[in-house]
Amino acid sequence: QVRMVESGGGLVQAGGSLRLSCAASGTIFRINTMGWYRQAPGKERELVAIIYSDGTKKYVEFGKGRFTIARDNAKNTVDLQMNSLKPEVTAVYYCAADREDNPVTKGRWDYWGQGIQVTISA
Repeated sequence: QVRMVESGGGLVQAGGSLRLSCAASGTIFRINTMGWYRQAPGKERELVAIIYSDGTKKYVEFGKGRFTIARDNAKNTVDLQMNSLKPEVTAVYYCAADREDNPVTKGRWDYWGQGIQVTISA
């Protein structure tokens, strides 16, 4: 079993920045894909950023140019750097990991974190 734990959330003023981190622990044989999701109250959970085993990255439209996803395979961690934050970014953020390269197309991920609150004030 693999556990994912997020850290780095909190309250940030509009225009500020923060970095979310996620560490995977447990019996890990392989993690090919890692990503970040968010879910605001009353909203559907949505993909924010994803990084594949070959280093390819994708971002949701609002994150392009302001969000950066990075991973450290040796440490089994994935970070999300978020800059130029706006109140609309406020949500619970979840990290996720998958042993394969197709968690989005297959519609599920192998491992999920419990989520961490990110609140951007005006």
